Amino acid sequence: MMSGISRRKKRKLKSEINVVPYIDVMLVLLIIFMVTAPLLTLSTDVNLPTSRAKALESRKDPVVVVVSADGQLALQLPKDKPKAMDAATLQAQLAAIVAQDKEARVVVAGDRDVPYQKIMDAIDAIKQAKVEKVGLISDSGGNAR
Repeated sequence: MMSGISRRKKRKLKSEINVVPYIDVMLVLLIIFMVTAPLLTLSTDVNLPTSRAKALESRKDPVVVVVSADGQLALQLPKDKPKAMDAATLQAQLAAIVAQDKEARVVVAGDRDVPYQKIMDAIDAIKQAKVEKVGLISDSGGNAR
């Protein structure tokens, strides 16, 4: 009986570290970083709207849509004062202007502190009035915050 027991081979202990699980974890972390890294660039702070660009030369003065800091809309015709109005009235006024002059230019002068959505609402109203040339006015001074 003793001879049967002694014939068993003794297993040697492996003293090597199994690195396969560590490689698996590193690959998962690499994939997570690759997926999340592009998302970090989407949250960039932007200070608008200052510009040092020169204004384009134009023969006609544009119609100006003014968006105040509290989100109120106003329409300023060339050589006139701004007149406050709601979006529907603004759209009707601009449609009448475009009916007279298909090449009419409209620019949006938004206050620096107005929410971006209010500017987009004004541009939507301008586009619904079939205005083809829309621009934005920025402060040409170098007094950016």
